[in-house]
Amino acid sequence: MIRVLLVDDHAVVREGLRAFLELQDGIEVVGEAGDGEEAVTEASRLEPDVILMDLVMPKLDGVGAMRRLREVVPSARVVVLTSFLEDQRLLPAIQAGAAGYLLKNTEPAELARALRAAHKGEAIIDPTVAARLVSALADGSRTGRDERDQLTRREREVLELIVRGRSNKRIALELGIAEKTVKTHVGHVLAKLGVTDRTQAALLAVREGLVPES
Repeated sequence: MIRVLLVDDHAVVREGLRAFLELQDGIEVVGEAGDGEEAVTEASRLEPDVILMDLVMPKLDGVGAMRRLREVVPSARVVVLTSFLEDQRLLPAIQAGAAGYLLKNTEPAELARALRAAHKGEAIIDPTVAARLVSALADGSRTGRDERDQLTRREREVLELIVRGRSNKRIALELGIAEKTVKTHVGHVLAKLGVTDRTQAALLAVREGLVPES
């Protein structure tokens, strides 16, 4: 059985998905969550095989939840089911490791197929989404540079210390700011660089000369 966790902030959507998926052979809905934080908690408790998740939710959005889920339940595969096709949501979701990206107007049979594919380690992306992704990637170098150029002076200081291997606590001490503030800066740096963790940020910074050479 493929154990599925449903994550959407609309109860009626979750109810509809559960009703459909419970009719599918080999698929079991083991739980539900109404926001990203609850998704992380329930995924940790239930250890589902696949998480079917919306992107726009209160408390913690889908992309943020995916990044947390990679740490909590790394074996779980996340399939995005959303109404949104904007690049600012699409690209971060793919970069965060989505194993599928479907729009909510997708055919039910395609949804079931995507869950089975994700469980097998494959990925299914809605054709409309795929076309948008190709277009976005074609402009990626320009867009990425624009975003990197928007790093504030403080964010560049934080990035430089990340490259040097400093922890958040050490960065806070060196810059004379609160550790919570450091975490906020790190989140902004990762988002602007289009990466999902500190290691990727450090490698990108060194490769593209975003920080002074030590």
